[in-house]
Amino acid sequence: MAETKITIPESIQEALAEIALTTGKSEQQLIAEALSELIQNYQTRNRLALMRKAKGMWADREDIPNLEELRQEWHLG
Repeated sequence: MAETKITIPESIQEALAEIALTTGKSEQQLIAEALSELIQNYQTRNRLALMRKAKGMWADREDIPNLEELRQEWHLG
């Protein structure tokens, strides 16, 4: 596992120490969990933004078969 040095305000350090005492987790564990959650949230938002950006990108294409017609063909066969 890689180590990274961070500098945080004293108020955050105090809150982190209190949470560590309350939860029984180390400050290192809490920071790792917080970073994991941050990354997960970012990836989720980023994925949603990319999907929204891609929405409708094939709407004006004439060379792509109609999906409903294709599905009907599958049911007829």
